[in-house]
Amino acid sequence: MGATPLKEQSGDPAPPAADAAPIAYLYDVTSGQVLFEREAGRRFLPASITKVMTTFLAFEWLEEGKIAPQQSFTPPNDLWREWKNVGSTMFLAANEPVTVDELIHGVTTVSANDGAALLAHGSAGSVEDWVAAMNAKAAEIGMRDSHFGTPNGWMDEGRTFVTARDLGSLATAMLRRHPVKYRHFVGKPSFSYNGINQPNHDPISGVVRGADGIKTGFTNQAGYGFLGSASRDGRRLVLVVAGSPRARVRDQAARDLLEWGFAAFEQTALFGAGARVAEADVQGGSQGSVGLVAPDGVFIDLPRGEARQVEVRLQYEGPLRAPITKGELVARFLVSIEGMPDYEVPLFAEEDVDTANAFERAINGLRSWVS
Repeated sequence: MGATPLKEQSGDPAPPAADAAPIAYLYDVTSGQVLFEREAGRRFLPASITKVMTTFLAFEWLEEGKIAPQQSFTPPNDLWREWKNVGSTMFLAANEPVTVDELIHGVTTVSANDGAALLAHGSAGSVEDWVAAMNAKAAEIGMRDSHFGTPNGWMDEGRTFVTARDLGSLATAMLRRHPVKYRHFVGKPSFSYNGINQPNHDPISGVVRGADGIKTGFTNQAGYGFLGSASRDGRRLVLVVAGSPRARVRDQAARDLLEWGFAAFEQTALFGAGARVAEADVQGGSQGSVGLVAPDGVFIDLPRGEARQVEVRLQYEGPLRAPITKGELVARFLVSIEGMPDYEVPLFAEEDVDTANAFERAINGLRSWVS
């Protein structure tokens, strides 16, 4: 407490010092730029931040129809005994069914260890199979240096580890793929179950303007950490702080990093969402080129009040070979900004391009000869 809700801090905001947040990472989801990183590739124990991976996998399975919001699971006796009153809990009752919707809210809002375990067991048939699915999904979205050993982040002798950069990838995938589910489940101020109401301990929601989640974590070995996000004036930022010595220090570090990110950079749209940004040559197709679109647009963040050189390059292995499917990832925009890390914007085919028939091949050959 002690913070004034929904007020941007006065003075010039700055990133947290290394002793307050030894690991720190700030990513602009809208542009795809890294705005700040310190030890972003260093492995650490995420503790309850692990539950963000469980939440994301649940969102994926809801989307695929593998589970349903009003589907109910009843805790097996052994699972109920194992997680009864262990750490953060939603106070599941023995032999009492609970819906998937309630379980996910318990996980996202009150960090329920018992809720995460039951969600895993009920959805996949066993906790082990759920954890295997977590790791497969992590690999799919590019979490190259992380591994999960539990659905809730409870101590497992170091088998569960992440990096700040990988957590940024996880949050970005959740926000881009499941914005409606994110709004429904994440960032709620409290949760009531089994007659017990508990508050959310998220340090930024309701405090930093535009903040809406995501998850805190703590272990004695790793200290205090947080994966969070906020949206303001059309920009969406994701932050990670970890290794903080105390909860209060972590909370302030998260707020400082977010406020600095919003204040220190000005965003410009080079191309709006869905705009055609370039063309790529096509070989063996019914047409000689295909339009390239950026579904989320192309944006750049520049330090406010500073002139920086910006270079944009189109990259693809070309010419592309037909057939090409509309929406297929076929190229990338490489953006270089002086003094900042380079980043990529994925580009997708604007339309289908079929394989050329004999007549079209003859015409294409003639065009090639003439040109």
